[in-house]
Amino acid sequence: MPKTKIDNFATQSWTTPMLRTCTQEIKNPLEGKITGSIPSWLQGTLIRNGSGAIKIGNSEFGHVFDGSALLHRFSIKGGRATYQCRFLDSKTLRKNRAANRIVVTEFATEAVPDPCHTIFDRISTIFNPAEAVTDNCGISVCPFGDQMYAMTEYTNVYKIDPESLDTLEKKSLLNSLIVCHTAHPHVMKNGDVYNIALGVVKGLLKHMIVKFPYTEKGDMFDLVEVIHTVDSRWLLHPSYMHSFGITENYFIIIEQPLAISYLNSAVSYLTNRPFSSSVLWYDDYETQIVLINRHTGEQTRYTTETFFFMHIINCFELDSQLIIDVCSYKDAKIIDALYVEAIKNINSNPDYAKWCQSQAKRIEIPLNSPNNSRVEMSVIADIPIETPRINYELYNGRPYRYFYGMGPQVHSIYGGTIIKVDTKSGEVKTWCEVDAHPSEPVFVARPDAQDEDDGVLLSALLWGSDENATALLVLDARDLTELGRVRFTTPSHAPKCFHGWYLPDTNST
Repeated sequence: MPKTKIDNFATQSWTTPMLRTCTQEIKNPLEGKITGSIPSWLQGTLIRNGSGAIKIGNSEFGHVFDGSALLHRFSIKGGRATYQCRFLDSKTLRKNRAANRIVVTEFATEAVPDPCHTIFDRISTIFNPAEAVTDNCGISVCPFGDQMYAMTEYTNVYKIDPESLDTLEKKSLLNSLIVCHTAHPHVMKNGDVYNIALGVVKGLLKHMIVKFPYTEKGDMFDLVEVIHTVDSRWLLHPSYMHSFGITENYFIIIEQPLAISYLNSAVSYLTNRPFSSSVLWYDDYETQIVLINRHTGEQTRYTTETFFFMHIINCFELDSQLIIDVCSYKDAKIIDALYVEAIKNINSNPDYAKWCQSQAKRIEIPLNSPNNSRVEMSVIADIPIETPRINYELYNGRPYRYFYGMGPQVHSIYGGTIIKVDTKSGEVKTWCEVDAHPSEPVFVARPDAQDEDDGVLLSALLWGSDENATALLVLDARDLTELGRVRFTTPSHAPKCFHGWYLPDTNST
C-alpha cells in the first residue's frame, strides 16, 4: 500500500531534527518573534548541548551521540529572548574539518583510516590516552562553581564561556586515573559537585565516587578527590552508567546488565573500531543496585528485575526506605534506535517504536534489609517518558511529587510530547503540537514560590517541516499551559539537542 501524505509527514516530523547538520554558527545574539508573554521575573540563560552536525564533508556519523557538539544559548530578560549557537572548538572537530571527513573514531562511528598512521602509531598513543580518544563533548553542560563545562562520558571536559559560547580550556581527569564518568554530575547546595566514574585503583577497574569541592578561588578540577570506590559486579565488564543518584545519606549506583568489555575496548582502539562494539547487553542477568553510605562508606547490594536505564529521575529517603525513581527500558534497544541508519530506515522496522518506550518506575528499598536482598519495581505512570527533570534546587535527593520529561511520538503527526507526572496520584499532563519537536523541559522556579511546581518549563522547540527555525517555549509548570514562545529564524538547519542547564541572572533585581 502506498504511503499517505500524513504518513510521510509523521515520519519526517520524528526523524528530521535528529539528522540535521548546522552549517552556520550564530555568534551574535539573534532576536526572535514573541508570541504570548514571557514572565518578567524570568531572567537568565538556558544553555543546551547536543549533536550539531551529522556529516563532515561526505562522511557521516554512525550515531546521533557522535555528531559534532553544538552549544545553544537562550538569553532571557525583560520578557524577551535571544538565541546563539556555537560549535565546541574541540581538537576532534578541528581534525575532522581539516581533513573534511571523520578522522576521529566516536562511540559508533569508525574513522576513515589515515594511511600515514599504523597500528604502532596507535599503540604509542596509549601513553597519552587523553589525546588518543575523542574530546567531542556533546551530551550535557554542568556548572562547577562559577564556571560552565561541556561534558560527555569520556575523560575530557571543556570549559566554555556562558555568554559568548567560546571554548576556553580542556580538562582531562586522567591525572586522577578516571577513565570515564557519567554525563550527569550532581551539584549540591553548597556548590560541591559529585560524579560517578570508572577508574583504575591498584591496577583494577572500579566504580569511583568523586568529589569536586566548591571553591570561590581556583579550579574545582584541581581539587578532585576519590571518596569511595565500589567493586564492579564483573571485574572486566563494568556496567555502563549515564547517571546516578544521591540522597542525604547515600550514593546510589545502578549496575545494569549493559556492560563495557575493556578487553574488547583495547582491541577496538588498536584496530580503529568504534567503542560501541565493546558495549554488550546481558539479557540473562538481573540489575543490581548498590547503596553507599555517604558517611561511613558501607555498601549494600540489592537485586531487581532486568532493565536498562539512562536517567534516574530522583532518589530520596522516607520512613526507613530509600526510593529510586527511574526511566526504565526492558532492554538497551533505545541505543540501537539512535543509530543514523536505524533512523533513516524507521519505516521498515515494525519494532522501532517499541525500542523507544521507557516507563517511569519506582524501586522501594527497605534500609534495614540485608545485603543481596531482592527488591521490586512498580510503575509510576503508564506513559513513555525520557530526559526527566525536577525542581532540582529544592528537591534533588529529597521527597518530591512532580517530575517532567519528554515523550517520543514515533509514527505520529507530533514530534514529541512534554509530560508532567504526579508521583503521588499518577496523574499525567501533556503538551504537544503538530509537527513540533520539544526538547527536555527544564524547570525554573518562580521567585518566592511556595509550591513545588510553581514555576515554568523551558524547552527548545524544533519543527519537522521547517529546518531553519527554533524557538524557546515557556510553559506553566503547574498545568503545562503555554505562556509564550520566542521563535527564531536560523541561517542554517537547527539540529536537536540533548541536555541543558539554566543559569539565573544573579544581577537582576
